[in-house]
Amino acid sequence: MKYPLLVLLAITAATPVRAQGSVGESDLFAGIELRDCRISAGRGFPGIKARCGTFWRPEDPADRDSPMLALSVAVVPALSLEPEADPLVPIAGGPGQGSIEFYAAYARAFEKVRRNRDILLLDQRGTGNSAPLACEIGDEIIEGRFSIEQTVADTRDCLDALPHDPRFFTTSVAVQDLEALRQTLGYPQLNLYGASYGTRVAQHYLRRYPDATRSVILDGVVPPQLALGPAIAVEAQKALDAIFDRCAESPACNDRFPGLRDSFAKLRRELAQQAVTVELPHPVHGSKETLDFGEAEFAGALRLLSYHPNFVALMPLLIEQAAKGNYALLAAQYLVAADKVADALSLGMHHAVVCTEDAPFFAGEAITQEELENTYIGPVQADALQAICSIWPAGVLDDGFKVPVTSDKPVLLLSGEADPVTPPHFAELALVDLGNARHMIGRKQGHGQAARGCMPEIIGRFVASASIDELREGCYQRVFAMPFFLGFSGPAP
Repeated sequence: MKYPLLVLLAITAATPVRAQGSVGESDLFAGIELRDCRISAGRGFPGIKARCGTFWRPEDPADRDSPMLALSVAVVPALSLEPEADPLVPIAGGPGQGSIEFYAAYARAFEKVRRNRDILLLDQRGTGNSAPLACEIGDEIIEGRFSIEQTVADTRDCLDALPHDPRFFTTSVAVQDLEALRQTLGYPQLNLYGASYGTRVAQHYLRRYPDATRSVILDGVVPPQLALGPAIAVEAQKALDAIFDRCAESPACNDRFPGLRDSFAKLRRELAQQAVTVELPHPVHGSKETLDFGEAEFAGALRLLSYHPNFVALMPLLIEQAAKGNYALLAAQYLVAADKVADALSLGMHHAVVCTEDAPFFAGEAITQEELENTYIGPVQADALQAICSIWPAGVLDDGFKVPVTSDKPVLLLSGEADPVTPPHFAELALVDLGNARHMIGRKQGHGQAARGCMPEIIGRFVASASIDELREGCYQRVFAMPFFLGFSGPAP
C-alpha cells in the first residue's frame, strides 16, 4: 500500500499504537467509569497498565442538545502511593494522532514525571478512539497519481462519509474537552506536554485556561501566528541542505560520498521523469510488495528520514545506493514511514484543523511558487492542502487564536537544531510574549526531543519544580548524534 500524498501532508511522523481494554475491575471515578486496561505500541511491544474509560461530550459544546461524542480517556497512575494532585497531560501531534497512542510509544520519556504524578491521556476528538474522523483514500492517490481534481473528489467523498460535523473538531473545541475533563476528574491544575501540532493545543489551552495550567512543555514548537503548510517544504529543503553540508564538512563522509548533492539532484530528475518499479519484501510484515517508486515516494522517504538523527545517518548511503540503481533500501524506508502515518493519522481530523487554522492564512506566509518549486518536495503539498480546503467547511476558531500567547506560567520550549518541520526559529516566534520561558536546542537533533539523551530527567525536574530557574541543560548539549554510515557495517570506528 502506498500513500505518497498522505506522507507529504502529515506534519508529524506519527507512531501507530493500540489501546486494548482488558477484563478487570471497574470503578466510577468522578462520573467516568474506568476499567483496567493496557495500552501498547502494537504487537510485540509490552503493555502499560492504565485505567481506561469514556468521556461523553456534546459535538457542539455551545449546544447541549447536539449529538454526544464518546471520547477515549486513560489514566496511567503515578508510582507513588501519595501522588501530586496535578497530572501530566501529553498531547500528540499530526494533527490526527491520538494521545493515548503517542504516550504508549514514548512512555519512557515521562517516567521521571510518573514517579509522583498521574499521566492523564485524552484522545483528542477525531483521533484514536475518540469519534475518529477516518477517510478512505482513493486508488489514484494511493498509487501516487495525484491531481487537484482527484483530490477534490476524494475530499468530497470523505466529507459525505463522515459520521460527525467536522466544524467542531478544531483546536478551539478540543481544549474545551480537556478543561471539562479536568473539572470532571477533580484535578486542580494540569501540566501540559505538547509534541509538534500538540504544542498548538497546549498553547491555546494555556491561553484559555491560565488558572488551570501549572506548567507547559512545548516540543517541536508550532507558533500560533504561523500557518503550517507552505513553510513545510521550505524548511524540509533547508534541513536537507544542512545534511549535505554536514557530510561535506566531514572528511570521512565527503571522501566516501563525493558529490552527494549532485547525485541527489540527478536522482530526483530521473525519478521525476520516470518512476522505477521496485519489488521487495515489506520490511515490517514480509509480504511481497511491488512499488512504483517515483519523485513523490522519494520525497516522502527523505522527509521522514530527516526527522531523526539516527535515520539522517543513513541518508548519504541510501541516496548513493539509489543513484547506483539499488532503490530497494530507500523504498523499504518509505514503506515503513507510509504505513506508520497511514495507520496513525485521522485524515478527517487533520483536514478539520488545517482547513480552519492554517489554509485561510497561507497568503500571509509570503512563500512564492518559485520557492516551492526549488524544494525537493515541491508545491504538491501546498497545492493539495489548497484543493482540500477549497471545499472543506471552516470550523470553530476562537478570537485571538492566531496571536502569540501572553503568559507568565513556566514554559519549557524544546527544539532540534536539525528539525525539518519545526526548526528553532519557530520556538522563538512563540517566545515573544512568554515572560517565564526557557528555550533548549538539541545540537544536530531532529523533530521531538522528549526521549533524547537526558531530556527525560530535564522534563522530570521541570514538572516537579514548575520552574525554569533550576534547569541545567549541560547534559543535553552532549547528546550523541549518530555519525554518517559509510557502509552497511555502520560509521567509521
